[in-house]
Amino acid sequence: MRRGRETRGETIVTNRCHFISRWRFQAPAEDIFAILTEPLEYPRWWPSVYLATREVAPGRVRVLTRGWLPYKLRWEAQTEGTRPPERLAVRLSGDFTGKGVWSVVQDGEYADVTFDWQVTAEKPILRYLSFVLGPALEANHRWAMEQGRKSLELELARYRAATVEAMNLIPAPPRAADLVRRDVFAGLMLSAAVIAGLWETLEQL
Repeated sequence: MRRGRETRGETIVTNRCHFISRWRFQAPAEDIFAILTEPLEYPRWWPSVYLATREVAPGRVRVLTRGWLPYKLRWEAQTEGTRPPERLAVRLSGDFTGKGVWSVVQDGEYADVTFDWQVTAEKPILRYLSFVLGPALEANHRWAMEQGRKSLELELARYRAATVEAMNLIPAPPRAADLVRRDVFAGLMLSAAVIAGLWETLEQL
């Protein structure tokens, strides 16, 4: 996998990755933090990526996820520390090992959200083919986070809804099954990424 910051474009061919995603919402930091600290609710409001979550111990959740690439990831997230409403840190194990940190900073009527994702991919297809699939895997992560941004915006709108009727007018976030066409596109992207990765590797020999 290529290691890179979304905002800086640094890359190193490895199965370790570091991505930083930044979102901005017109909302109280407390509302955002309340949503982010309820992982069992992720499949409801971020269903395009989070297929299932289950608590296996206090502060520890088993997770099943996928992006637009045609594979699933099974991992666990252990809460390491919180500082409401500013910081949530989790330690990862399973198909991912490493750490994820959510940061929320209030800026007037807006809140800036940063997700710092520093992990090593342990799933065999990612671990052994990362030098070839790097560009596709980076795109997969960016796609998943963009789905999260859109879904969180809808969830915050539900928070602000004054009545049940107003809440029902807010569209539901897209589910994985609703995005089945992405697999055709993903297959084409994956093939292109493999070819590009092999070509880049051969050029370096």
